[in-house]
Amino acid sequence: MQGRIKRLILTCSALLAAAVVATPSQAIPAFARQAGKACNTCHFQHYPALNEYGQEFKAGGFVDMGKQGTIKGKELSLPDVLNASVFTKIRYQKNSGRDLPGELTAASGEWQVPDEFALLFGGRVTENIGYMLEGQLANGAAPVLAGFKMPMMFKVGDTGAKAGVIPYTTDALGASYGFELLNTGAVRNVRIMEHRNESSAQQYIGTATPAMGLAFVAWHPSFFVNFSKWSPNHAAVAEERASGDPTSSYFRAAWTPTVGDWGLGIGYQKWGGTSRVDLTAGLPCAAVNPLATGVAGEVGECRTEAWAFDVQAQGAVGGMPLGVYFTNARAPGTGVGQMPNLYNTNRNTETASTITLELGIIPNKATLMLAYRVANTGRPQALDVASGVMRGTNDNAWTVGGTYQFSQNVQLQLLSSNRSRDNGYQGSDTAFVARGRGLTTLMLSAGF
Repeated sequence: MQGRIKRLILTCSALLAAAVVATPSQAIPAFARQAGKACNTCHFQHYPALNEYGQEFKAGGFVDMGKQGTIKGKELSLPDVLNASVFTKIRYQKNSGRDLPGELTAASGEWQVPDEFALLFGGRVTENIGYMLEGQLANGAAPVLAGFKMPMMFKVGDTGAKAGVIPYTTDALGASYGFELLNTGAVRNVRIMEHRNESSAQQYIGTATPAMGLAFVAWHPSFFVNFSKWSPNHAAVAEERASGDPTSSYFRAAWTPTVGDWGLGIGYQKWGGTSRVDLTAGLPCAAVNPLATGVAGEVGECRTEAWAFDVQAQGAVGGMPLGVYFTNARAPGTGVGQMPNLYNTNRNTETASTITLELGIIPNKATLMLAYRVANTGRPQALDVASGVMRGTNDNAWTVGGTYQFSQNVQLQLLSSNRSRDNGYQGSDTAFVARGRGLTTLMLSAGF
């Protein structure tokens, strides 16, 4: 651990030295092209974290226009170009485990080129309707359609508020994909740190699943509410055996006041209900589902039960931007013979709490990050055959790291996480050995 921290400090020092002579550039992906604004107009410190302006743009349904030309007519207001962008992540990861016999793992180091490669389209459809479409190009075996939403948002009187409905589908971002504004990892793709399970309790309990449904949304500069009817299936792969009927529910409410120069957020999330799922899709509840029906047991019912509480504060201390993010989440367990919970197939309740801080040591250029997680896997204690001792259920973790913005749209992120000795027992000694307690990630991401 000390060796990894020393290497991390040396690398961060080199990045800071580079920051002194680096020159920023103005890069404008799809939404920025339409609005005619720089990327950091919408983002706090760096993408994808949203500031108050970015929250308002998203809450408005992506329809705000800048100086870009518009095709107008009766009941028509459309940009004269199709706004598009590319987003990619290139990662190197190495953990502190050991390779398994005849099998290479991340213990040997793993280049992921690319980890993500997405073609994104988005922006204005008409005055009150926008859209966002993500096509993934990194996995040839998966559908090209990774995500789609079409927010239809309308003004509510002269209050500054808006309300509307958002149909959506996603392959892996969960029910909160329909509408979310905080940067706590309440939805998988809006978080400040690449190690999502170490910095977000919602991500730790596994809320990032396929999802399709309707989000009914109300927004005001001081709050937002999202009630969704959804199912844990993705439109691009759902077949008749796994209906996309939105029988599960998702509720999200957050208070977002501004106090002095600080933008705050205090929120609550609740997942509930049951849904039909495709048991061949690899969802966690499939392997233990005792209520499978249909052809060869391909369809089953899963509970979708969990809740979370989160807080964020974004401002500045001593002229340096500071973001503070706290999350707490839990998913009830699955008892013997009970319908399995999508988020926790273990017997006991799974819980997690995280606290994450990010300080902009060079504003809009370089940051330092620190995160701590306290978690319980919900698994029963089990004997570690290799050591002859009982392995517990704690899964705590420390993470240190930082980011460096080569430009507003090109980011380098370096992270090092160290998990507790119990390490969240995986159910087999080989899995524990392969994973190890440490994980280091070096990531280069860019949007253009």
